[in-house]
Amino acid sequence: MEDVFVDFTLSILRLNKLVQKIKTYEIEKYGLKPIHVMCSYYLNKNPKGLTAKELSELTLEDKAAISRALKMMQEKGYVTYDPNRRNSTIKLTEDGKQFTSMICARAEKAVAAGSMDFTEEERNFFYQSLDVINENLRAYYKELIKNGK
Repeated sequence: MEDVFVDFTLSILRLNKLVQKIKTYEIEKYGLKPIHVMCSYYLNKNPKGLTAKELSELTLEDKAAISRALKMMQEKGYVTYDPNRRNSTIKLTEDGKQFTSMICARAEKAVAAGSMDFTEEERNFFYQSLDVINENLRAYYKELIKNGK
């Protein structure tokens, strides 16, 4: 049992760390950080815009980190919003859309490299399995909290 736990935990941790290293490598030449990749991605997927709170929920980052990221993105001309207005809608600028297009292309290459030995069926099964594990662990965690154990 212990080996399964350690193998699972370390595999997920290594995968996360590698993804963060790739994001850092790809984005640092623009003077940005990995958090900016996910902000750009979600803003691109939501052309009508998002609030900082919505970005925080989607990226799983705390609101203070999102605020700092957005400030930097605004300074670089990638987003537009009113930082002094509560629930301001954040949108990508034209420069931000071009930047995000480049980042998404680089992300697609990374995903392709990571799954190059998978068939489409294996890749789909892998992602479905991760979703099931995620939901099962979320339910387990909620139950722990509910029962105070």
